[in-house]
Amino acid sequence: MFFMILIDHVHRSFRALRIWRGVLELLLILWWDSCPWTYLYGFTKKYRQIRQRIRAKWVTKEILHLGSAFIKLGQLLSARPDVLPSAWVAELADLQDKVPPFSFDEAQSLLEKELGPRCAEIIDLEEKPLAAASLAQVHRASLRSGRQVVLKIQRPGLERVFRLDLAIMKQVACFLQKNSNWSHGRDWVAMAQECRKVLLKELDFRIEAQYAARFRQQFLDDPLIKIPGVIWELSTQKILCLDYLPGIKISDRKELEKNGINPATIAEIGAASYLKQLVRFGFFHADPHPGNLAVSNDGSLIFYDFGMMGLISENLRQRIGAMVRAAAIRDATGLVDQLKDAGVISSEIDTGPVRRLIRVMLKEALTPPFSPNVLEKLSGDIYDLVYGQPFRIPVELIFVMRALSTFEGVGRSLDPSFNLMVIAKPYLLPLMTSSGSNSNDLINELTKQVGALGSKAVALPRRLDESLERLEQGDLQLQIRMGESDRQLRRIVKTQQVIGQSILLGALGISAALLAGGNKPIFSFIPIIIAIPTTLGWLKLQINLSREDRLDKIQSSNQ
Repeated sequence: MFFMILIDHVHRSFRALRIWRGVLELLLILWWDSCPWTYLYGFTKKYRQIRQRIRAKWVTKEILHLGSAFIKLGQLLSARPDVLPSAWVAELADLQDKVPPFSFDEAQSLLEKELGPRCAEIIDLEEKPLAAASLAQVHRASLRSGRQVVLKIQRPGLERVFRLDLAIMKQVACFLQKNSNWSHGRDWVAMAQECRKVLLKELDFRIEAQYAARFRQQFLDDPLIKIPGVIWELSTQKILCLDYLPGIKISDRKELEKNGINPATIAEIGAASYLKQLVRFGFFHADPHPGNLAVSNDGSLIFYDFGMMGLISENLRQRIGAMVRAAAIRDATGLVDQLKDAGVISSEIDTGPVRRLIRVMLKEALTPPFSPNVLEKLSGDIYDLVYGQPFRIPVELIFVMRALSTFEGVGRSLDPSFNLMVIAKPYLLPLMTSSGSNSNDLINELTKQVGALGSKAVALPRRLDESLERLEQGDLQLQIRMGESDRQLRRIVKTQQVIGQSILLGALGISAALLAGGNKPIFSFIPIIIAIPTTLGWLKLQINLSREDRLDKIQSSNQ
């Protein structure tokens, strides 16, 4: 017994060291990439993007090596573009865990343990799994009733590994939170707790069964959409039993055409189903990559894998409606106000740069002809904008954008002329009128704005006369907001500090070299010791300068 406890303790220690090594490497890379002097060919957007793509691939590889919990953590972090650079977010969003299957004997043993006597209902369990991932693997089988099913079987011992990794993640979060530079605008401990809650839910297949049943209920009356039914009596916390619905992979255009199925029609069916999920139901499939979509022989669309679902609250749906209305009339100021009310933009930041970027985005997105990959471009712009800034984009919105962007890519693979914006028009009207009782709300909103503008115009002469009178009396105080100038002034001051510290470090280096060549080289350590805090301050200023430059560079690239 003591020997087993000792082995477990050693395993935990080695696991913690492995994770901490990866975290420290990641922090070092983030710091290195934020320093302009590390770019040999200049700190340009092109070379930063090249380096970010390389880093993103490294991060993905590390996550895959760390295993199941970190693969799921990577997928969750891909919904936080304020934490990681946009290239990393895009790479993690496509993170797919393909691992070797565990043995068939282990699968049978787990089935018997979980189902007990009910296991006798399962016959013809295929030994080779249809798919294998870090959480589970899927086997096809038949029931005694003749019903064809698939069994999703959780990997043995997975919960123990998950809980160990989650405990170490909490330690890492506490470490990051103690540093003011890393924790500025972010609550790492709260993020770790939220990740723990979400990841432990992933281990309970009963929750996925409920998601699948709810999603199927939404499309019961739609013959063009098929979702497998749940066999509840054969589903437990570690086993999920669903109907077997075979189909052609949605990305296999040649096979679809071979079976007389028009790919363009499938793209429209899928787009319409997604817009229904978002607008009508508020409950949607958050991971619509080609592996989770198929087409049956009769031309209907099949959805698989319900572990990652998105839920839009009624409150958020109403806010989205207001955002859509503001975007429809290209009211950048109104859209910024809605984002602030939704908590997406922090109230204390200067909204001028955000407003300018949104104005550019609205012009590009809503000016015909619509770009076929408009959602992909918009999400990329938003990801670049929020990284390192005090923005708090709700996770639901990120999943909505990602789901639509992913399906946009699927639709283009089926039909090169596919345009989600064109198909979305009939579905956007309910969002625009979601807070009212009829479809005239948008016109009423415009009328109200025109009326408000007229009232202000009528009152303008009186207000101007009052202002001139106060100016003559010396009672008028003028307040000017100098947000851009203040930021530039802070940057100049920091740059001067960097130059001063660089000169000081050079002088200390020369002093150390001269003392080292003298009669008493031991004294050369004095300037080296003095240089340590100066070097740390210099590095801190470099990080702050590069962080402040990001938003301005994004702004200039969009103008």
